[in-house]
Amino acid sequence: MRHLLCLLLCLLAGAAQAAPPAKAYMSIIIDDLGQSTERDNRTLALPGPVTMAIMPDTPHATSFARQAHKAGKTVILHMPMDPATGPYAWHPGLAMGELASRLDAALLKVPFAAGVNNHMGSRMTSQPEAMAWLMGELQQRGLFFVDSRTSAATVAAAKAQAQSVAHVSRDVFLDDVRTTEAIAGQLQQGVALARRQGSAVLIGHPYPQTLEVLEREIPRLKQQGVELIELQQMVAERGNQAMPAHGRHGRYSNR
Repeated sequence: MRHLLCLLLCLLAGAAQAAPPAKAYMSIIIDDLGQSTERDNRTLALPGPVTMAIMPDTPHATSFARQAHKAGKTVILHMPMDPATGPYAWHPGLAMGELASRLDAALLKVPFAAGVNNHMGSRMTSQPEAMAWLMGELQQRGLFFVDSRTSAATVAAAKAQAQSVAHVSRDVFLDDVRTTEAIAGQLQQGVALARRQGSAVLIGHPYPQTLEVLEREIPRLKQQGVELIELQQMVAERGNQAMPAHGRHGRYSNR
């Protein structure tokens, strides 16, 4: 009898561990905005709380940031980082004072930014000292950080976690392959991930194919058991913890 009771308890424990999360959340960020009024406006018209990531060195950065904020959308600064180029771009060889100056100038170009994510940055986000300084600066300003994870060598989210800076990391890129079929497949990967781990952060770009898929599929997310939420809510939901693909036991692998 005792053996049967023990077996039953083990089966129940296993079932509880295998049970999916009670809720499945998703946040979507569209990068590289500010370059084209047509693409910006189409992105702004997407249904639901889609985050607008605006590049500072674009013709419409400031005006579109104001427009998006007025429309009730979350705005973040899409900060250029090496190998990106331009007057705002961060590079490993720059002095800390120059990095600070470029961050200040970029934030002035993108008013109402609630946070920052990296544009490119496969080299820059692997720099521990610069990333630690950035996280401290964002914390002082009350801004959160999104690690776009353009490189497996990134330490950005780890430095944010170490300093208790509000942050999340990207889980899925929508449009590395720029076809509607591939993008729809990536979105479904995000849906499956949200169901499995409780949340998923997706990043895409204002390509016609990406916008076409999102226009069609965002209204269908609820039917699939996924709730699209504001990026700030996602930050709170994850509580600065790393997802399984980014580390172990909530801690980032690259520290």
